Amino acid sequence: LNLPQFVQLVETFVGEDISLPTVKRLIAFIKEEYKQTEEEKIEQLDKVHSISHLAQRKLLLEALFEKWDNNASGFLDLEEVDAALSTFKEGMEKEALRKAKKHFCSRYPQLSRVGKLSPEAFQIFLELVASEFTGDEDEAINNLVEFLTRSVERSHEECLQSVTRRKWLHSIQQAAETSGASMAPVYKAVFKALSQDAEAHGDNKKISAYIALLEENQLSAERGQVLLRYVACTADDAPYVLNQTLYRDMKGVSFTAAEEGKPIHVPRVQLHGNIHFWNYDRPVEERRGSLLVLPLHDARWRVFGILGLDTLRDQCETTIFLTHEISFYQGVSHAFSKAYHHVCTQENFLQMTVTALDWLHPRAPSIHAVITYLVEPGKDKTCDYALRKVIATDNTGQKEIRSSPALLLRKENLLRNYLFKCVDSSEVIRTSVRGEYHIAVPLRDLSGQALGIFDISIGHHQKLPPHEHKNLQKMLKMAQAACSEILKISLEETEPTYVLEAEHVANLRHAGILFHRFMLQDLRKCV
Repeated sequence: LNLPQFVQLVETFVGEDISLPTVKRLIAFIKEEYKQTEEEKIEQLDKVHSISHLAQRKLLLEALFEKWDNNASGFLDLEEVDAALSTFKEGMEKEALRKAKKHFCSRYPQLSRVGKLSPEAFQIFLELVASEFTGDEDEAINNLVEFLTRSVERSHEECLQSVTRRKWLHSIQQAAETSGASMAPVYKAVFKALSQDAEAHGDNKKISAYIALLEENQLSAERGQVLLRYVACTADDAPYVLNQTLYRDMKGVSFTAAEEGKPIHVPRVQLHGNIHFWNYDRPVEERRGSLLVLPLHDARWRVFGILGLDTLRDQCETTIFLTHEISFYQGVSHAFSKAYHHVCTQENFLQMTVTALDWLHPRAPSIHAVITYLVEPGKDKTCDYALRKVIATDNTGQKEIRSSPALLLRKENLLRNYLFKCVDSSEVIRTSVRGEYHIAVPLRDLSGQALGIFDISIGHHQKLPPHEHKNLQKMLKMAQAACSEILKISLEETEPTYVLEAEHVANLRHAGILFHRFMLQDLRKCV
């Protein structure tokens, strides 16, 4: 039990109307009677030491990764790291390196295929290398870190540039985590990061940027099985680019970038001959500048769209994208991909929740209202998290979805403190507020932490009728199972499995039908 869970356990045990002297006697009793054996103490200390040790190693290797990844691209080149390590101890550990690389490639075939190392993969790769050495693994890790740190030299200016760029990339993920399952803040953060970098580190270039996502071409299949739909762009380009559709039979290099999974840089578009210009108002003689198209990859390195940048609005003669700029833009595309899939997961969560509430409404009419909240990171140091109201359902079954953008903060909502207790402990909380009884139920992530809450109001009744309570428990059980499945798929830990025919239709619909699938599977077990 952690501290909030222990407090909640004691509060549940003593009840709401207990006197202070009784509480004090209980505390004195627990202090007197709770005994910890020597073995338990040692085990607990070992656990704390292990957690601390792993956290320190993670920070050490993250710092090393950032020093190597100076342009904040989000990845290191596997062969470049391998080449540097091959000179470790004057090449005496090449055999250990070969074994570690073979093990890594078999364990992470997708990363080895593209030759990239994410921060997590970089740590695992170095740990595999260290495990092949003779002697203490911690000492081997420290020697590797010291060696690789000396292998790269960064100027003070380069370090400052790297720190600034990482701050901009962090703002993209932060926008996703505080968006309430909306992509608009993410698009805004992406274009802001690109324009700030072009101004600060790109000789004040004037850039246009746009994001296009791959879609199945259902209306004109003769023009290709998929199309690129432009879902977002910089403000000045919106009249020409936003909501446009690029087909395979049209001019352009975007499909080539998507198919090859590699960036395409066209230094001078006027000399290329295969560029599609959306702004037909721009005279031909002014169609000058550079174009960069970056593929957007998901966690399995499948392309799902493109991020494009050009300098056609810049009147300068030389506006070519430099290597360090392209590396950073790759970092932006990677940050956008993570943010995009985070929002998609939240949308799937909302769709599943709507389905669950629709199922519950006719089966538990005594429930007055259900409000669903998402847990979001706090925006400043004074609060660690906030609660965003995303779905409100009344006793008629009417729903409001994302109608109120307001956030609940602990310090401003003392009467709703039970919601924050629910998040803190990841446990069910029952309470009465102004004579109305509430049940706060967490929906947990894969680590057991609350990512969302159902605030269920049952009016002036302390309990639901038995059959309604049973239906509520069933709904909550299936919603948690569906939530876990959504998270596993989003982390690419499992391939989507389809039990019902309707699940094949689309991912968003799949999220809603997931609830019914788990309900059906539970029914089959009972039969």
